[in-house]
Formats: sequence, C-alpha cells, structure tokens
Amino acid sequence: MEPTRILLVEDDPNDVELIQIALDNYNFVNKIDVVSDGEQAVHYLFGRDGQPPTQPLPKLVLLDLKLPKINGVQVLERIRKSPRTQNLVVVVMTSSAENNDLKACYDLGVNSYIVKPLDFQQFVEMSQKVGFYWMMLNRLPPLD
Repeated sequence: MEPTRILLVEDDPNDVELIQIALDNYNFVNKIDVVSDGEQAVHYLFGRDGQPPTQPLPKLVLLDLKLPKINGVQVLERIRKSPRTQNLVVVVMTSSAENNDLKACYDLGVNSYIVKPLDFQQFVEMSQKVGFYWMMLNRLPPLD
C-alpha cells in the first residue's frame, strides 16, 4: 500500500488542531507527523548530526512559511535541492498573501500555494480538500 504519512510543519497550535480534525475523519491518512519549526522539519526529512532520518518520507508536506528558526521558504529550498526529496509534494499553507512569498515558492517548485482562510469552517473544508487531492487523486513518481 502507498504511504499515507503527512508531515505538517506549522507553529500555530490552533491551525495544527484544525488540520488534524479535518483529516482525522478520512481513511487516506495513516499518520500526521507535526513539527513546529523549520529546523525540526529539516531534521525530520534529512536527519541530524550525520544520522539518517528516523521516519520514511511523507507522501505530502504541508508547510507554513512564517516559522521559527528556519522559515518555510528555506525549508522548501532545501527540499528541492536534495535528490532524496526533490519530488516530494509540498503544499504551502500560509496566512501570507504576499506576491513575494508566492513567487519565491513557485520559483523553488512548490506544488501548490494556499492562503489559509480565516473562517473556521472554510479552513477545515480547505484542509480536507487539499488532503484528499494530494493523498488520493494525485499520482507521484516513487520516492526513495
């Protein structure tokens, strides 16, 4: 069976909870791993201190941009530069509607860029749609 792991890189606990609620009711996600800053995301994907990563690659990375330690654009850049992760699906989910952020992410090869709705119900529905599309409908080349 195809991997159904999502890496959620988000520092706002409320957004983490909403995304988890939105995706928990679906059978297409076995595991949602959550990290709260860019440094943790890099360690998750690439390992640390010369050690390999402890988790298999996720099928999807949901990436916030405004993160502590290492920002989301820098995490995306690192993902795209590595042969191991260059084909990983990365969806930016951010509150930033700035054209500079949008352009920077697409220049680095982001798969999708979504501005988080402020409305609770819209946020949950958007999270469900994003998860369903990238986990169930989209076809990927093999990772690893």
